[in-house]
Amino acid sequence: VLADGALDKTALTDDVGSEEDLYEDFRSSNHRYGHPGGGGEQLAINELISDGSVVYAEALWDHVTMDDQELGFKAGDVIEVMDATNKEWWWGRILDSEGWFPASFVRLRVNQDEPMEDYPLKVEGGKEDDSGTRRFGMGQTTKDQMRTNVINEIISTERDYIKHLKDICEGYIKQCRKRADMFTEEQLKTIFGNIEDIYRCQKKFVKALEKKFNKDHPHLSEVGSCFLEYQTEFQIYSEYCNNHPNACMELSRLAKVNKYVYFFEACRLLQKMIDISLDGFLLTPVQKICKYPLQLAELLKYTNPQHRDFKDVEAALNAMKNVARLINERKRRLENIDKIAQWQSSIEDWEGEDVLVRSSELIYSGELTKISHPQAKSQQRMFFLFDHQLVCCKKDLLRRDILYYKSRINMDDMEILDVEDGKDKDFNISVKNAFKLHCRDTEEIHLFCAKKPEQKQRWVKAFENERRQVQLDQEMGFSITEVQKKQAMLNASKQHQTGKPKAVTRPYYDFLMRQKHPTLPTTLPQQQVFMLAEPKRKPSNFWQNISRLTPFRK
Repeated sequence: VLADGALDKTALTDDVGSEEDLYEDFRSSNHRYGHPGGGGEQLAINELISDGSVVYAEALWDHVTMDDQELGFKAGDVIEVMDATNKEWWWGRILDSEGWFPASFVRLRVNQDEPMEDYPLKVEGGKEDDSGTRRFGMGQTTKDQMRTNVINEIISTERDYIKHLKDICEGYIKQCRKRADMFTEEQLKTIFGNIEDIYRCQKKFVKALEKKFNKDHPHLSEVGSCFLEYQTEFQIYSEYCNNHPNACMELSRLAKVNKYVYFFEACRLLQKMIDISLDGFLLTPVQKICKYPLQLAELLKYTNPQHRDFKDVEAALNAMKNVARLINERKRRLENIDKIAQWQSSIEDWEGEDVLVRSSELIYSGELTKISHPQAKSQQRMFFLFDHQLVCCKKDLLRRDILYYKSRINMDDMEILDVEDGKDKDFNISVKNAFKLHCRDTEEIHLFCAKKPEQKQRWVKAFENERRQVQLDQEMGFSITEVQKKQAMLNASKQHQTGKPKAVTRPYYDFLMRQKHPTLPTTLPQQQVFMLAEPKRKPSNFWQNISRLTPFRK
């Protein structure tokens, strides 16, 4: 490794194929109908469209839009691609709706030659109707040929993905480690996360796939068991996906320094990687783990119930959906701890341990009347139900957006008791819309009253959800590290010291709004992991510029 970010070519030990070889491999397989990543594929798509062919793409993720010139869709929707002239935004149609959509949100359908009407029909009981299945080639049915296409795509994409991971590990990480004057180990951990662990895992996975791959008759391959075997190992993607936003921020910071720009470009060129920036390469594992359920769903669609692989593919689809859900849930929960830390920093007179010591999720919140012994004194309080604990706060008399900490209840020791309207024997008072929390160890009883019956029911449901969440976390092995908790509290403390007065920022109110309306995110971290692939929006003149590329209009 030379000075100023240059590289010594002899440092690269393994031979790698040229960029042309990579694209040749891409084109020679069913990758032609894979993810629209390169310029060659984009050109091929436009040639097909120009020749009058109908090109279909499958939505990988939901695209929610408020722009009437954009095409909204759900994951799994089939879109007719009508124009792919622009690299980032394509024009497409679903039924009677047309509009722009981000190309990175879709992949071209594996079986382009299959008309839409040839998709297997669902009949009563959810089974597929194969009565109209055509024959293909040497005694194969159309469905067998389609299964061959999907199997070939799974195998070829895995091989390319391994090549991709190898390029990152050997082309970038190995070179970075030789420049201790430019990168610390902590920096490299931030930029690359646990991608080396993912590389080792995927190498074993692709070997398992190839053992099950029937080269002579690909449609007879039995690959479902491979996904079942590695479903637990795939959970390592959770750490990578959680770290990915940090990697993007660090790379953005380094991109302002020419030395690092030259260094990363030298790494790419010497490894003979395609012309994509490092942050683009590092996005691939995030996208990959979310594509498995889509590939398996397509494989299941073309697998007859009598096929030896049917049950395993069906189970593998559910397993990989669960893996994706687990990763998204862990990412969401990790983002939540920052909000919880910020919320706590806004509470006056906080006492005792931090909320994050035991909790990582706000389940429910609202106002209740708390009745205490011995004089059955009633107090209007604001309650926040987290996993494992219920936090009680008091509103400021003048500035109602400021809260003061009063107490908390350990929910692990509590059971909820319904209280009928009327006189309560324990507190000797008449109550309405009431419930109790009873401590099984100390026999301590807390009495609460809601203003309306529906509010009481929501609280009862919330307590049930809290117990369910705790049990689910235990089953999934979900936990937040001490380092993550401390970092969240440190960030909140810094933000609080430099922030606006509480009466202006209304921190706890904003925290509640974000929790109650998760479908209306204001920042990227609110989105699920697969939404990280969304292209950045163009400046305001985008539609004026891009409209020149195509005659299509709504």
